Amino acid sequence: MTESGKLGLKELIAIGVGGMIGGGIFSVLGMAVDISGHAAPLAFVLGGLLAFIAGYSYVRLALTYHSDGASFTYLEIAFPEHPWIAAVTGWTVVIGYIGTIALYAFTFGAYGADLLGYSGSVVVRHILSVAVILLFLFVNLRGVTSTGNIEDIIVYAKIVLLAILALAGTSAIDTERFSPHIDHGLSSVFMAGALIFVAYEGFQLITNAVCESSQPERNIPRAIYGSIGIVFLIYTLLAIVAVGTLDLEELIQAKEYSLAVAAGPMLGDWGTMLVDVAALLATTSAINATMFGASRMMADMAIAHEMPSPFSFRNRVEVPWAAVCSIAILSLMFTLLGGGLELIAAFSSMTFLLVSAAVGIANFRLRRQTGANVLLVVLGVLLIVGTMTTLVVYLAGNNLPTLIWITAIYLMIAVAETGFRRIA
Repeated sequence: MTESGKLGLKELIAIGVGGMIGGGIFSVLGMAVDISGHAAPLAFVLGGLLAFIAGYSYVRLALTYHSDGASFTYLEIAFPEHPWIAAVTGWTVVIGYIGTIALYAFTFGAYGADLLGYSGSVVVRHILSVAVILLFLFVNLRGVTSTGNIEDIIVYAKIVLLAILALAGTSAIDTERFSPHIDHGLSSVFMAGALIFVAYEGFQLITNAVCESSQPERNIPRAIYGSIGIVFLIYTLLAIVAVGTLDLEELIQAKEYSLAVAAGPMLGDWGTMLVDVAALLATTSAINATMFGASRMMADMAIAHEMPSPFSFRNRVEVPWAAVCSIAILSLMFTLLGGGLELIAAFSSMTFLLVSAAVGIANFRLRRQTGANVLLVVLGVLLIVGTMTTLVVYLAGNNLPTLIWITAIYLMIAVAETGFRRIA
């Protein structure tokens, strides 16, 4: 935190890394292995590539338009003749953030239960999930200084723990475990990469803090690219270590806490405990960062009359308390009633692929103002749309109920936004 009380580069990177390494590698590793087999590390490479491409548009737009509304504001400016595009996207992003908080809380509960020796207990997992959301509801209501300082401590602690695990694991890698490398087909890499994209969701939160950051022209690009780079390296190395040290079936069976299982052969019981602790740190910082960014976005939308006005109400430390409380309540409901890990992960990944494509299109429309590289933006949008299509095909063929639920959620968002627009 700078002397002026603004968020500096260190805090911004912490928000980005904290948002990404949340449910991230801890919750989706098992799913990636289930879909792509030995090629799971390539799925994380693909996810990282998508994140860098999406990050480029966020950087160009954030430097041109300083607003905590981020993607909502960018689309509002890009499509002034169609305000519903920004409104529906904004509502979708907020629900997507709620979905990711639910994913992080689910993961916190799963690893916390494993640490306490109750890995098979749904009740213990639910209790822990509820507790962590309520904890960070309190933290966020205290204001930006509290949020930034706590985020720094948690994020850099978990980076150290994960680095220790990754470096220790490299010596135990058995290269024979990677054969055959593309055992589930090349398309499986794209399917897994699409499903685990939620593991890279979080860097966007940096743009939600642009108005509360110091030297944004200098710090926003460094924070976005830097946080994606850090997470990309950690994810890829951990995926290599996990696949290279453990049978795939073991990772799949322990899907909800697969990284803890992977640490066993490398470091024994202490390794498993280390991963459990790292997962708890990762998910808590992600919940903190996501609740912070999402509440600011809701407040900006309320000021623009695209959400109910109470969401813009702030307390004495300038926190949009109604937005924070609403996010916490809906996250609790999603965590307890969301229908399982794959539904939450698939919904969150699909949502942020959609939003990333929309932001890329906004950057293209505003390219003269943002100075964006047209070829890079167009190729990026095409890659994101192609990956999103792959996810739809995968769900249609392997988990149709999840695809139906996701479609139903989007329809409910559209109906809610349309209804609000008519009465506002």
